[in-house]
Amino acid sequence: MNLRRPNANEATGTFNRSRNVVPMSGICTRCIDGCKGGCETWLASFRGREVLYPGPFGDMTAGADKNYPLDYSHLNIQGYAVGAFGLPEGVEPGPDTSIFPNVDVSTEYGWSDKVSMKLPIFTGALGSTDIARKNWEHFAIGAAISGITIVCGENVCGVDPELVLDGHGQVQRSPEMDRRIETYRRFHEGWGEILVQMNVEDTRLGVAEYVSSRHGLETIELKWGQGAKCIGGEIKVDRLERALELKSRGYMVQPDPGNLEVQMAYKSGAIKEFERHSRLGFVSRDGFFDEVDRLRGLGFKRITLKTGAYSMAELAMAIRYGAEAKIDLLTIDGAPGGTGMSPWPMMNEWGIPTFYLQALVYEFATKLSRRGKKVPDIAMAGGFSTEDGVFKSIAMGAPFVKAICMGRALMIPGMVGKNIGKWLEKGELPASVSKYGSRPEEIFVSYEDLHAKYGNDMKDIPCGAVALYTYCQKFKTGMQQLMAGSRNFRLSTVSRKDLMALTEEAARVSGIDYVMNAYRDEAEAILDAWITISE
Repeated sequence: MNLRRPNANEATGTFNRSRNVVPMSGICTRCIDGCKGGCETWLASFRGREVLYPGPFGDMTAGADKNYPLDYSHLNIQGYAVGAFGLPEGVEPGPDTSIFPNVDVSTEYGWSDKVSMKLPIFTGALGSTDIARKNWEHFAIGAAISGITIVCGENVCGVDPELVLDGHGQVQRSPEMDRRIETYRRFHEGWGEILVQMNVEDTRLGVAEYVSSRHGLETIELKWGQGAKCIGGEIKVDRLERALELKSRGYMVQPDPGNLEVQMAYKSGAIKEFERHSRLGFVSRDGFFDEVDRLRGLGFKRITLKTGAYSMAELAMAIRYGAEAKIDLLTIDGAPGGTGMSPWPMMNEWGIPTFYLQALVYEFATKLSRRGKKVPDIAMAGGFSTEDGVFKSIAMGAPFVKAICMGRALMIPGMVGKNIGKWLEKGELPASVSKYGSRPEEIFVSYEDLHAKYGNDMKDIPCGAVALYTYCQKFKTGMQQLMAGSRNFRLSTVSRKDLMALTEEAARVSGIDYVMNAYRDEAEAILDAWITISE
């Protein structure tokens, strides 16, 4: 059984002509000479490299749909009829105090200088893709008013059309980076933060120096990788002049815009777009420590690290080096991840899936902890969208996992709200929205709460931000209900005992007790005590 259907997917705009497909190859059982389309093999025959990428670029996000043997649905959450853990000091457990609205779902991360968030979630890295740029005000303001961290991803300065470099090739002015930071900060109220991510090109361009000196940013993130791909960041551009500009800034651009034949193909209409690629990083212990020291020397209070679905060896490096360097947060992103642009075959076929990766994270972190080594706070990423998955990941990784990084799931509300705002302006609300009302006050259940808080400033809070806040309120309530049901009234009391594995394979991989074994000793003790009394 193939865990995915290769060679045809909506992400690449391809499909099989036949209902009957060879499972391994994804090619129609009967491939006919004269077929008019359109599987990936058919389309790649004349569009080549374009078929590697989901599209249309800038208007979508994509997530791989490979059905891994194990995921978080193979765990269930335990519920109890007694107990209440994590209530405020002095509060007695009981039916009137142990109610789900009293659950505290806030969290914090940091080695010593902590950052608190109202919810245990934060955005994925929103970098140089058009989908991030076009929707930034919705994402950033929404994150700020929700009290969560937002990550400004890699290459933002490098692709800024108005970027100004000094005589040493370092960032002197980047209006796009300025906009990103200032938009978030306008509504920031002390919960969460904005942190900027750096890759090879960002380091060479002096992005850390710029955001530190111009904006006094307190946190910077080093990037080793992500779950969606094992190569550097990518975007598409559709103008030759823009491709040449990005090449001049030190990026790899394919096909090479400086090549005469490529220029001729572009002018003839055969080449319609170029891909800008970041370079692969090369990690070493000494190099990592030197960079952490350099960044602290620039004035950053916190250093975080984002790594991808690499092998066990790189995972061990990330946890150990992070512990030695005393970094403030380690975000570990499992396969398949989500993306604004990543090669579709790579998204589906590379890397350790999140569930398996987290099992290794717990194993390695526990090993270091038992040796007396403090492990940095950890965030998991890679395919999360709902509060049940977040609860399971935090419980499975307890006490090391403090939050979950959510990519597409926190972008969707921003885009939904933005489009509702546009439809309202044009008087073109679809029936799926208009059935709830014809004004923002009627459509968004959280609108009046925000209006009561922000008053006239609501005019500067776009509908996408309102939508992201509304989603976060749903997440908060759902998380409170799950935690109350497991008798946890703050996140720090959630533990691996609050989970059960539904299959023996899931139990073997995760180390979580199999459902038929979980709490068996306690159950048997209760039964044996009654037998003893009877005797």
